[in-house]
Order: sequence, then structure tokens, then C-alpha cells
Amino acid sequence: MPAATHALLNRFYAACNAGDIVAVLDLLAADVVHDINQGGRESGRMAFGSFLQRSGRCYRERIDVLEIMTNADGSRAAVEYRVDGEYLATDIGLPPAAGQRYRLSGGAFFEIRRGRITRITDYYSLSDWLAQLVA
Repeated sequence: MPAATHALLNRFYAACNAGDIVAVLDLLAADVVHDINQGGRESGRMAFGSFLQRSGRCYRERIDVLEIMTNADGSRAAVEYRVDGEYLATDIGLPPAAGQRYRLSGGAFFEIRRGRITRITDYYSLSDWLAQLVA
């Protein structure tokens, strides 16, 4: 099962990088839970699709240098990654966007059930990101 989880998460990040929201949503359980970095919790594919749409308007990001770790049965995983991005449009509650570029280390935790992602918990340093915007 760990190999299947590795393949699933590689497909997830490839679809995210391609901006293919339909492909991303196809990898998620209908009741997926998304813990937003230093924010709230949303549930369901529709909520995650809305999150991706807003993110696509505000940011151009590429997530790479993936290090995927799983438990023995592949039901849980952690991914460390690097984000190279550009802040395109001002996001709610954040500083004004002016095309600032940034590079961050980040991570995510996943739960997997029957070949679909049931939980995504994202983390990156918001203070590091904000510091890069004004540098």
C-alpha cells in the first residue's frame, strides 16, 4: 500500500502544478477534510475546489522536491516539499499583491482511504512568506 499512496500523492501534486482542478478533485474522497495552513478547517470536495480556484487567482505556484513518507499500510502520509511561487492578486486579509516571488519549504499530512485522499493538513511558515513579500 505505501507504493499506491506514493503514486496517489505524486498524481495529486502533478495535478496541482498543472492547475487541473478536476484531476485534483478526482483524487479526493467526497468528504475530504482540508486543514488550511494556520487557518480553519473545510470539508468536502466542493470546498476544496473553491480553495483551489481562489489560490489559482491569487498565486502561481510550483510544488516540487517532494519527499513522501508513509506508514506501513499507506493510510497516512507526510510530504515535505518546496514551493516556488508568485503572488498575483491580493488574497483576503493579506498584504497587497504586486507579483512578488517567494520560495518556501512546506509540508502536508494526509489520510488515505480506499485509494482516495480523506484529509489534507497543510503547513508552511506564514511569517517567512510575509517577510519575502516585503523584502
